[in-house]
Amino acid sequence: MNVLNFVHAFFSDGAHWHGYDGIPTRVWEHIQFTLEALAIAAAIGLPVGLVTGHYGRGGNVLALIATAGRALPSFGLLVLLFILLGFGVVPVMIPLVVLAIPPILVTTYEAVRSVDPSPVDAARGMGMQESRILFRVEFPVALPLILSGLRSAAIQIVSTATIAAYVSLGGLGRYIIDGLYQRNYEKVVGGATLVAVMALVTLALFWAVARFTVSPGVRRSA
Repeated sequence: MNVLNFVHAFFSDGAHWHGYDGIPTRVWEHIQFTLEALAIAAAIGLPVGLVTGHYGRGGNVLALIATAGRALPSFGLLVLLFILLGFGVVPVMIPLVVLAIPPILVTTYEAVRSVDPSPVDAARGMGMQESRILFRVEFPVALPLILSGLRSAAIQIVSTATIAAYVSLGGLGRYIIDGLYQRNYEKVVGGATLVAVMALVTLALFWAVARFTVSPGVRRSA
């Protein structure tokens, strides 16, 4: 059987659409992992990137953190944390968050630093507070690049969250891990297809968010 036959066989099997191992359940579990990890990474990366980008300090430190975060093997970190912390969501969340922070952190920093200094200097000359300069002048202009960092992090999480199945949790990785163990390649290909589709849906969602949140003037100039 070729890949298309595997895909057709997987999605046409009614047993894959019901129960605790059904596609809706596994997709929802995968979405939960993704949203939780992205929210935590954004809560850490966005404030640090915005503040350091505004003041123009810490760029080298951020680059070092990003390099270290990207160098850490997610699967190896998952196994180590599972041994140390035992069964649960935390050993899965930590590698996903570590993976997602660097693109958010570095892209946010670079986005703020790339803002034209003229309106920033004008706002400062008018006596505007630093926090208002950041959120009312720099942030709207930097938003397209900031969203691109969030998008990159989200796609990486969607692709990597399959490792949760290795420590007996759910998500779309369940099809891949179980399929390999059972030599059921229909299930493996179906799970991989669902992950790819979710990544494409994530791209579409961030495109839609950018269309509605970025001002037309900034979008045209970008």
